[in-house]
Amino acid sequence: MTSLRTRERLVQRLREEGVSDEIVLNVIRTTPRHIFVDEALAHRAYEDTALPIGFNQTLSQPYTVARMTELLLQPGAPRNVLEVGSGSGYQTAVLAQLVNKVYTVERIGPLQEKAKSRMKLLELSNVSFLHTDGGMGWPEKGPFDAIMVTAAPDKIPTALVDQLAVGGRMVIPVGDDKQYLTIVDKTSAGIEIERVEPARFVPLLAGIR
Repeated sequence: MTSLRTRERLVQRLREEGVSDEIVLNVIRTTPRHIFVDEALAHRAYEDTALPIGFNQTLSQPYTVARMTELLLQPGAPRNVLEVGSGSGYQTAVLAQLVNKVYTVERIGPLQEKAKSRMKLLELSNVSFLHTDGGMGWPEKGPFDAIMVTAAPDKIPTALVDQLAVGGRMVIPVGDDKQYLTIVDKTSAGIEIERVEPARFVPLLAGIR
């Protein structure tokens, strides 16, 4: 279930699907995805598929995690990253191995508590958590070199754009019935937006639980 061969098969599939950043692929290879799902689903952890984590939320498929991470890092490794949607902590753990500091917000308290325990288990000490409405981000800690959003709003939240540093990049799924993985680059001249590919995420909801 957790053998190197099983993980290598996953990495090879991600390569075939177009993920090319070998640093990102190595983190995917070495991060134990099975600890981020309930034990009953652990045997499926290295399939390239989304898995339920409770509270009507999902653990994104490895391709999505790798692709979003690759896109986020393309301009150069950011020092501080805001993650909107801690979920069970898998994407958080991947980011924490690639950047100096991750600030992650989550609206569902029990999910975030599990994510915290997994960071301790993996000895990832460069992650700070906040239980809050994700659409508002974490303005007190901004501006951020990069922002990753793991749930889909109908439109790009202004509050998150405001927290992005000049020269920074946000990767975010946007849309309702039809979602697109979208890049938002903040330049001295303004905002540049690029649709990358179709996506499928849970909606970015208001409020905390």
